[in-house]
Amino acid sequence: MIRVQEENFDVGAEINALSKGNTAIGGICSFVGLVRDFQHTKEDDTRVCAMTLEHYPGMTEKKLAEIEETARQRWSLEDVLIIHRYGRMEPGENIVLVVTASAHRQAAFESAQFLMDFLKTKAPFWKLEEDNTGTGSWVDARESDDAALSKWEK
Repeated sequence: MIRVQEENFDVGAEINALSKGNTAIGGICSFVGLVRDFQHTKEDDTRVCAMTLEHYPGMTEKKLAEIEETARQRWSLEDVLIIHRYGRMEPGENIVLVVTASAHRQAAFESAQFLMDFLKTKAPFWKLEEDNTGTGSWVDARESDDAALSKWEK
């Protein structure tokens, strides 16, 4: 299941809803991404005050569905949940939730990492960080994210 939404989410409630009544699930792996208050590219005391994520409705959901389908083809999964927020968020707020459920832990771990690596590099979201100096800057892609993705492209 994929949801692209502006409103926040309750991680525990989402995991409970995903697994409720499915006794074939032996392992659940989750990742929660949060807005942090620092910019990884700056080494001074500049702090992030807010992050705004933009996306193209329809295009975003389609790409996320493709990523989910690829994970389901590679691993035996009972269920998958991807929630990605857009709009303006402040430090400490949830941005993304990826939950994978499978009969065995290895499939849950690997598929969750795979999904996050693809989301960081292929999902059509654009991030604007506002800092405590009143400056806004677009976040560039990172080479480390591309390197993480490359291990799955076999």
